[in-house]
Amino acid sequence: QVQLVESGGGLVQAGGSLRLSCAASGSTSGLISFGWYRQAPGNQRGLVAVISTSPGSSTYYAASVKGRFTISRDNAKNTVNLQMNSLKPEDTAVYYCNAANRGSPSQFWGQGTQVTVSS
Repeated sequence: QVQLVESGGGLVQAGGSLRLSCAASGSTSGLISFGWYRQAPGNQRGLVAVISTSPGSSTYYAASVKGRFTISRDNAKNTVNLQMNSLKPEDTAVYYCNAANRGSPSQFWGQGTQVTVSS
């Protein structure tokens, strides 16, 4: 099993920045990627960004955040970060850390952290 704990959410004005962190613990050797998802009230949970655990750490971003958000990982600390700049009110959501696993179960989720961007 893998445990994911997010931190860093909060309230920020439009145009501001926040940095989310996700600390992973447990059986992390089988993980193939980490990702951040978000879910706003009334909406489905959607992918924000993902980073692979393989050498090179390839990344993918949703079109709505590309150029504003940066995902990174610190292997030594087993953490994944999401740097969010130029935040917009439409970025308001609960942000969830996700880990994709080579074995079963195939995915793990954190408990979520609230990000609120005021206009």
